Amino acid sequence: MDDDTNNERPEDEARHAERLAIRKRAMDLLARREHARAELVTKLKKHEHAADDIEAVLDELVEDGLQSDARYAEAAVASKARRGIGPIRIRAELRGAGVNDGEIEAALAEAGVDWDELAEAARRKRFGAELPADFPARAKQMRFLQRRGFDADQLAAAFDD
Repeated sequence: MDDDTNNERPEDEARHAERLAIRKRAMDLLARREHARAELVTKLKKHEHAADDIEAVLDELVEDGLQSDARYAEAAVASKARRGIGPIRIRAELRGAGVNDGEIEAALAEAGVDWDELAEAARRKRFGAELPADFPARAKQMRFLQRRGFDADQLAAAFDD
């Protein structure tokens, strides 16, 4: 019976060492900036760690409050809004990062951003304070705001006098 426990110990120690290495690498990534869980999984898999070990370590980090998709979403919304990015594009980018829709919507709601005002500010920053005089210039500015992720109502608000 002692032989069985001795045979399992090196495996347990190896698994423990592997999980510690995963945790250290994940903590290094999280020390730089918030990451979505899916981003961490992708980055950790590049280092050829076992998927079940990665998931176990990430579960521990969530339990310890060190990783949170909700916190990542809040930080991303704030950062992107400061850069003049609209809610449609922010939603798409967060979905691409693996954040669920509930956390995305909560982060957008909690951000306290006036999206109409942000669309107008983005237009003014890019094209100046004066409203476009003709249709082609207006269309160009609207396409710019659409690419930035603003919806039709926000575009209309950006062109109100």
